Amino acid sequence: MMLTLQYDGSAFHGWQAQPDVPTVQATLDRILSRLFDRPTRCAAAGRTDRGVHATGQVATVDAPTGWSPEQLLRALNALLPDEILVSSAHEVAPDVHARFSALARAYVYRVGVAERTRSPFIGPYCWPVCAPLDRAALDGAAATVAGEHSFAAFAKAGQEERGVRCRVFSSGWRDWGELGVAYHVRADRFLHHMVRYLVGTMIEVALGKRPGADIPGLLDAHAGLVTSAPAPAGGLFLARVYYDPDELERHAAAGAEVGLPIP
Repeated sequence: MMLTLQYDGSAFHGWQAQPDVPTVQATLDRILSRLFDRPTRCAAAGRTDRGVHATGQVATVDAPTGWSPEQLLRALNALLPDEILVSSAHEVAPDVHARFSALARAYVYRVGVAERTRSPFIGPYCWPVCAPLDRAALDGAAATVAGEHSFAAFAKAGQEERGVRCRVFSSGWRDWGELGVAYHVRADRFLHHMVRYLVGTMIEVALGKRPGADIPGLLDAHAGLVTSAPAPAGGLFLARVYYDPDELERHAAAGAEVGLPIP
């Protein structure tokens, strides 16, 4: 069965189960095991880091016969903490895997420009830079990221079995209402901290702290260039996971992006 999840990552040490700390996966697995009366472990489309949020995380789980998607959704939401919501559940073929069957993932990163993004009701869900940004510089930097590149410079760690090359289907900045801007990026895969390093470096370009030419230089692994510090985790959302090639192609052709509500 496939579940789509929303969660506030502030209270968790990321998605993946770890000993002695709260994680989203451990919380979900514990409740699934209770409902199914057997040890149960789900698989997710992506391992979000500590403090990262999700509006479209996907998990697959082998549910016992007799559980309908509607029953499982209601039961999970009755037992999960307020920080986690199962927004949908549906049957999938046994060979569908949340991670390995995914064709692409979309992330959104919010950056606050307005002073009121320091609010305790907004600040935990964005990066409240609260300074003017050069939008043309941001747009130019984002356009450079699109395509297939090595993102070794923009990753805390690579993936030995798959390397450091990623295909970015779309990359762009959009207005976040009157509060600031949001970076929308869709790719076949992402490396550890990749979006946060990209945003941290692009924001320094937009603040005039480094030249825009550093972005293509980092993608080409020019000697002597290093990324800026990664953007804070709280501004990042895993927004959507794609499994249908036709849907992915339609969205790519239309330039469609996944948005998040404005608080």
